[in-house]
Amino acid sequence: MKLQNVIILGLLLKCCVCFSQSLQRPLQILIDPGHGGVDSGAVGKNGVLEKDLVLQIAKQLTWNASSFDHKPAHYYLTRYADTLIGLRDRTDLAKQLKADLFISLHFNDAPDTNAQGIEVYVYDGPSRYRKESVWLAYTILEKLAGLTKQNKRGVKFGDFQVLRDLSNRCPAVLVELGFIKEFF
Repeated sequence: MKLQNVIILGLLLKCCVCFSQSLQRPLQILIDPGHGGVDSGAVGKNGVLEKDLVLQIAKQLTWNASSFDHKPAHYYLTRYADTLIGLRDRTDLAKQLKADLFISLHFNDAPDTNAQGIEVYVYDGPSRYRKESVWLAYTILEKLAGLTKQNKRGVKFGDFQVLRDLSNRCPAVLVELGFIKEFF
């Protein structure tokens, strides 16, 4: 499953290269492995912590990113270790890096053990990059669902701080890669 997630996210980022076509510089992509430190996020049935899983996926993704892209891109993480980074600090980093894309990675959780599938969130308020964020969200949803054979729970709109704070800075999405109890 780990390699599959890295390949999927690599393909996902490959489709994002279209954002760099009008840029005269390398695309700046900020990957946000959610949670960290004392905030474990969801816990899988085998005790796997969401914070560890998304960090591992994000690290593998950035490490392998050069093999996925045909155009120059720079990949950054909001955290490189098991540390708690504040939501404002995550978005401030995107602003400092002048990120062209912000992708926050998570796994979903629900009391219903039959819950399954992928969902991608976009900011629900006014946004300069709403159209690009929605396009990115649908592209991610289609690619992930097609490759993993998971249900598409849809593109949804929410008021998550990381999306709200970047609504006028760059396209931003929050990806729920599936339900952690389905896999771990």
